[in-house]
Formats: sequence, C-alpha cells, structure tokens
Amino acid sequence: MSSYVYGYARVSTRQQELARQLDLLKNYNCNEILTEKMTGTKANRPELNRLKDKLRPGDTVVVESFSRLGRSTKDLIDLVNYFEEHDVKLISLKENFDTSTPQGRLMMTVFQAFSQFERDLIVERTKEGLKSARA
Repeated sequence: MSSYVYGYARVSTRQQELARQLDLLKNYNCNEILTEKMTGTKANRPELNRLKDKLRPGDTVVVESFSRLGRSTKDLIDLVNYFEEHDVKLISLKENFDTSTPQGRLMMTVFQAFSQFERDLIVERTKEGLKSARA
C-alpha cells in the first residue's frame, strides 16, 4: 500500500480565507486536504482529530506553516511527537521542515529535548509545591 499525502489548512476565524494555504497544498499535490476555521489554541479541533484518525504509517502531513498546525509550542511539540510515534512524515512549507531529512530529524530532537525539559520543570515545581504545602 502506498503512502498518502494529507494537507491540513487552518484559519482562526470563519471570516478568514483559506485560499492561499489551499493553493500551496494543491501545488504540493496532496491526495486530500482537510480544512478548519477555528482558533489553533483549542487542542480539540475536529478536522485535526479526523486527520489523526486517518493517518497510517508512511503517510505525510503537509502544512503551510507550523502556526497553522499548533499555536503553542507545547501543542506543536505534542503533534510532532504524535506524528513521529505513528511513523508519519511532517512537512511545513514555510519553515522548509521535513522530518524525513537529517535537518528535520535534528529539529525533532530539539523539539523533544524542549518537551522533556518542560516536563522536568513541571515535576520540579510540583515537588516544591507539595513540600511547601506540608511545611
């Protein structure tokens, strides 16, 4: 079975247009493009969830830019990790990011390092909070 190329386009409000993103994704020859008109600050986005359900190992997700995929660093890192765990390639056209290249894999390693650092800080703060609550 051959891999499938999905495009994902998102704008923050119903009034905004998707045309520029759709043109870029069509030029990339995506097999299917999923679109969303809602803020990226919401983790529960129906079309993004639908995309994740469709993905199979070897598939590719193409976005115009990281800002279309996730608004917060944590959200973006979580999505990048999700794609990696499911053997899905991620391409961001604006940032020229492709997880199948050495540069893309390096950036994923950096993303994961920041994610781990953030988790470690949360654990430390939790321990400190528990300690001061007992005192």
